[in-house]
Amino acid sequence: MARFDIPDGWTMQAYRFALDPTSQQQPVLRSHCGASRFAFNHMLALIKAVMDQRTAERSYEISETELTPPVGWSLPGLRKVWNQRKHEHAPWWAQNSKEAYNSGLDALARSLENWATSRTGLRAGKPAGFPRFKTAGRARRCVRFTTGAIRVEPDRHHIVLPRVGRIKTHESTRELARRVEAGTARILSATLAQDSRDRWYVSFQTLVAAKTRPGHVHRSPRPVAGVDVGVKADALLVIATPDGCEVARVQAPKPLTAAHARLRVLQRRAARQQGPYDPVAKARRRPSKRWQTTTARICRTRGQAAAIRRDVLHKTTTHLAQQYQVITVETLNAAGMRSAGGVREKGLNRALADAALAQIRQLLAYKTRWYGSVLVEADRWFPSSKTCSGCGGRKPNLTLADRVYRCEFCGLSIDRDRNAAINLARLGETRLSKVGEQGCADSGSVPGRGAIRKSEPARAGEAGGCETSTPSQRELGSTRTASPQGEAA
Repeated sequence: MARFDIPDGWTMQAYRFALDPTSQQQPVLRSHCGASRFAFNHMLALIKAVMDQRTAERSYEISETELTPPVGWSLPGLRKVWNQRKHEHAPWWAQNSKEAYNSGLDALARSLENWATSRTGLRAGKPAGFPRFKTAGRARRCVRFTTGAIRVEPDRHHIVLPRVGRIKTHESTRELARRVEAGTARILSATLAQDSRDRWYVSFQTLVAAKTRPGHVHRSPRPVAGVDVGVKADALLVIATPDGCEVARVQAPKPLTAAHARLRVLQRRAARQQGPYDPVAKARRRPSKRWQTTTARICRTRGQAAAIRRDVLHKTTTHLAQQYQVITVETLNAAGMRSAGGVREKGLNRALADAALAQIRQLLAYKTRWYGSVLVEADRWFPSSKTCSGCGGRKPNLTLADRVYRCEFCGLSIDRDRNAAINLARLGETRLSKVGEQGCADSGSVPGRGAIRKSEPARAGEAGGCETSTPSQRELGSTRTASPQGEAA
């Protein structure tokens, strides 16, 4: 499938706004989302029927030239077949915009492409399965508009979508409207979606002129920063510099933990009410109104917790990308950390999910490109927590319960997260000279230095600054030059 080539000097950015549709507009929005889902399911059923038919014909040793003609999996091929069948199987198709059906066909084409490339090994990541049918109760309501009247109104409080018309927004759209009026942004598409809280949103995919650091934002005097992530309430992010100074310590909002008591009450209430499944008869049943009301309150509570978490992460990552020239983070296996080596630890898994450790690197990946910074991604096996920031010695038997790092070689006693942030900052310091030579052309995400899995001693750089917490550090200055292996011997 062809990809869109971004012109030089431009970048892609999404603008998301909450909507306030009227009671007359809400059925129209649901109808467009249902039309997209219908086109997806209808063409998927046709493709599966043709594939099964061809498989059965091959079992009867019919030649390939005489088999049932296959259905093209590309978007133009699916659209051509849909236009031939819509008058018979969807006589109400004219009630919605053609973009609604095109949205479902485009999603099906992408799903089939992902499945095909995953089977041949050309697609990175987890294996993609064959597309499944979308049910009205579980599938997310969304539809995408690519042509027609798609614009932001000059009053900053309304948008226009094809066939839907003029919809009021819950928040001001002045940030996008100003860019469109100035000619520095062009709207490519609009995606209409409904979240679990029954709130409608519109996301504009725009092509904007290359973003730069705002004029009122000044770079930090320390160009390099290392960011260590954690799950403690007082240390979601610990930011330190190569000289050993701790710049900031961002507290974790813990929104899911704060809402845990309320969710427990609501979920127990929903369990006592009649839900959509009967465990005795092992069959579906019509959910009661009270169960639907309680479920909606659960969704709103979880949605509010996600909004609080997202707000903190966006503000923090934007500040980092604007303030520092080089930022070093770890490439964490968030999914593997939650599994806890096969043993499901409920408290630890909930804390890891509440912290959203993987989102920090994802947000920094594109924000560093916006503001001309460089993101250095440390290897997953880089021993940032096990390496001493003072002498470079390594402590292989460090556990999660050890919140203070005590070096066995130089006697350094330092906070665990702060020690890891210093080591990450020194890893990113090697990129600073290249940034000065290549400028903004070197901005973006670059891989950091790899590390072997063995826990053998390795130097992390000379200590110097306010990270020293014991008076013996000055006396041990001469012994820092010796390797820890020699001291142990």
